[in-house]
Amino acid sequence: MSDSELVARAIKGDERAMALLYETYFDRIYRYAYLRLNNGTEAEDVAQDVFVRALAAIKKYEERDVPFTAWLFRIAHNQVIDHVRKEKGEKRVSFDDCPNLQASEPSPDSLAEKNMEIEDIAERIGKLSPAQREVISLRFGAEMPIAEVAIALGKSQGTVKALQYNAIVALRKLMSSEK
Repeated sequence: MSDSELVARAIKGDERAMALLYETYFDRIYRYAYLRLNNGTEAEDVAQDVFVRALAAIKKYEERDVPFTAWLFRIAHNQVIDHVRKEKGEKRVSFDDCPNLQASEPSPDSLAEKNMEIEDIAERIGKLSPAQREVISLRFGAEMPIAEVAIALGKSQGTVKALQYNAIVALRKLMSSEK
């Protein structure tokens, strides 16, 4: 079933359709939020909030040349911004920063290596301009096509392509200069 069909059913109150939209997009929303927040617990909270807001607003959604994914990621973008504003100034310890509290399925070595790689990438992405970070998060974290990123951010496709290109160039420079 297509997104359009699922959305039409969700608008009519079909809970199964909304559940399928949730299953389809939750991971992408989570990855986007994680790349923006660099915190798994907070990214999960934001992703949940996105779907709570989407469910509350689904009856107002109209397709009008704006794909559902762009509408959903616009909500995600706003939720991330709201979260950052709300959390600014608060100092908290994340569950992700407490390895002795986490389940240990993979080996400690592989988990540590993976976490170091993720932190390294997130740190480098954090050095980009806000617009570049946003584009990289949507394009690669949320796996959105350029057209949808452009709609979600209210920018032209050319601007999104330029931001992505410049971000990748800047990341390459950061990676080569830190070796």
